Amino acid sequence: MKTGFHIRVCCMALLMAFVLHGTVRAGEMEPAGHDSLRISLLTCGAGQEIYTLFGHTAIRCENLTRGTDVVYNYGMFDFDTPNFVLRFALGETDYQLGKSSFRHFAMEYAYYGRSVWQQVLNLKQDEKERLVTLLEENYRPENRVYRYNFFYDNCATRPRDQVERALHGQLRYDGDMEARQPDITFRHMLHLYSEGHPWSRFAMDLCMGRKADLPISRREMMFVPFNVQSEFRNATISGDAAGEVRPLVSGEQLLIEADGEQPPGGGITPMQCALMLLAVTLGITAYGIWRRRTFWWFDLLLFAAAGLGGCVLAFLAMFSQHPAVDQNYLLFVFHPLHLLCLPCMLRKVAKRRFSWYMAANFTALTLFMTFWGILPQRFPLAVLPLALCLLTRSVGAYILYKTNKNGQPA
Repeated sequence: MKTGFHIRVCCMALLMAFVLHGTVRAGEMEPAGHDSLRISLLTCGAGQEIYTLFGHTAIRCENLTRGTDVVYNYGMFDFDTPNFVLRFALGETDYQLGKSSFRHFAMEYAYYGRSVWQQVLNLKQDEKERLVTLLEENYRPENRVYRYNFFYDNCATRPRDQVERALHGQLRYDGDMEARQPDITFRHMLHLYSEGHPWSRFAMDLCMGRKADLPISRREMMFVPFNVQSEFRNATISGDAAGEVRPLVSGEQLLIEADGEQPPGGGITPMQCALMLLAVTLGITAYGIWRRRTFWWFDLLLFAAAGLGGCVLAFLAMFSQHPAVDQNYLLFVFHPLHLLCLPCMLRKVAKRRFSWYMAANFTALTLFMTFWGILPQRFPLAVLPLALCLLTRSVGAYILYKTNKNGQPA
């Protein structure tokens, strides 16, 4: 026990030394003339939790004369907020602007093995002061809480907007920011940053509807912190009173290198789970037809699970304020009717009688899989074996009905 304790103490000491070294090294970049205020955009690497997969953005403000070094962070939230999960599902999650010392901020990201990049912003003194004023105004208790929107108003877009407001000139990005990118959608961006996290990607894919597959602009892509970092790197400021054009970023460096980052573990994937369930379904259905047994309890488990999933999707589509979760074509596969019609359907299936619900389910799933490729929504491939499970049970129920004379139990 003592050895473990000493190792932890040594690790924390090394971590503190690393963070302090990073802070001192950053302080070596003295600004020109009397300008003692330096503003930087911080971009943080991805973590392992689903809400950290896309990285993070913050603004660092250093006053070299007063010796202050603070970070403004629009990504603060509290899991212990009453009804947090329900409010998040409804799109009514409130985030807030936090303020902490850079040392504390850096220690946290170093501890979790997440890299931090710094881009020093090439702002004039009055622009820096205006930006600090805007941030401090936002930090007032009555202003710091805001309604979070994952795609349009988050911890990356807010710092970008504040920087744009602070400028006297116009911030010009490299290229047309409003033109739609034909091959880039919100779903594409979600896939890009959830690589190696198949269950997180699968969950997001299920919840995202048709709108997630519409082309988006480069400005809309800036909901991802790494895209803000990239666009700032090539942006310029023009149109101020002096008539000069200057780069937005005057210098960039890696403050914390996450050499401790570990790739996500292996484990079973959603597709593997879905294929195993399909194999079990085919086996049970074939054996039931051979032995003329319905195995209605398996239908109970399968359709109840599909119905519960459908309730979640229907709830999001009808009540959530999250963008891109309505108009979800997966509701043809997973829907609340599986639950509502379950008692009647099970009575029919258990007695090997004709079930109109099973017939309707067969028709709906056949049409869904027939037009899979032309529907205006991309679906995770794991949905296909899951849909085949429901389809197989409908086919099995019909075959058992046909083999039963007059639809009566044998």
